[in-house]
Amino acid sequence: MQEQIHKLPKVELHSHLEGTIKPALAQEIAQRNDVSLDSNLFHSNGGYAWSDFPSFLTAYDNVSSCLRLGKDYGDITYEYLKDCAKENVVYAETFISPDHAAECGISYDEMISGIASGIEDAERDFGIVGRIIVTCVRHLGPEQGLNVVQTMVDNPHPYVVGFGMGGDENAYTLEEFADIYNIAKKAGYECTVHAGEICGPESVWDAINYLPISRIGHGVNSIKDNELMNELVQRNIHLEICPGSNLSLSIFPDWDSHPLPSIMNKAVSISLNSDDPPFFNTTVGQEYYDSAKHFNLDIDELKRISVMAMKASFANSKIKSRLIEEIQKFQS
Repeated sequence: MQEQIHKLPKVELHSHLEGTIKPALAQEIAQRNDVSLDSNLFHSNGGYAWSDFPSFLTAYDNVSSCLRLGKDYGDITYEYLKDCAKENVVYAETFISPDHAAECGISYDEMISGIASGIEDAERDFGIVGRIIVTCVRHLGPEQGLNVVQTMVDNPHPYVVGFGMGGDENAYTLEEFADIYNIAKKAGYECTVHAGEICGPESVWDAINYLPISRIGHGVNSIKDNELMNELVQRNIHLEICPGSNLSLSIFPDWDSHPLPSIMNKAVSISLNSDDPPFFNTTVGQEYYDSAKHFNLDIDELKRISVMAMKASFANSKIKSRLIEEIQKFQS
């Protein structure tokens, strides 16, 4: 079964690019940029040190601070996609944060061109298709969100396929971001938003009622509202689920309490994702293995998840149909 899972074509729709940087790469980039990383950032075993959600965010920002050039973004993109390709991921979308880049003195154009070069090099070397979702940060407010979406719309790039938002779910209301999302949607970008991770079903209701989205980042707390589950199916809203992340951040205490099987039983479209892989000691492949082990999913169910993910992706129709066909042809 493990070998079958390894060979299965996989899809990732939910990772934060700055959150994919492995400790060794962070140290390498920091050294060449003459940036001092906080000595408390690393465990004695070499992994990232954090204990709760606030300290995770602090560690994440600290790691991101090593980035100074477009080349740095190219390197982290290439390494992330290389790691994905080793696990037979055929398509990966990653969230990027112009706000993080700006804090490091990197312009939007330099960031995008760096990431684009990493995407092209990875596709040439490993055959994996990578694409970009530009995100604003919720707790930085709607005004900053407007700056981000306007910059994205005014500087189109073929690898930028969507718009989203991360950050503190408790900050502001989603209604305050409706105009921002409508700018992205009107310009032809598909949209997603983090909701129902830290907060309850009400945050997912707000997302689907106020924003022009086809996907929800996480959305696991939707399970607490049966009417909402039916609505997600009715509106064909896809949930980007990250079980390893949920357990690491204590959204759920253990695998037995994770709602993935219940969500699947409700016929909601889902994908399996790594979120911030080195922070949570996971990978896309690991999420597939763990879901098979803890939720008793067989290879056909995992294959169905890959197909659902590819259908929900923001790829163009040509790439989408080619990769769906590739996944469907897989014989266990």
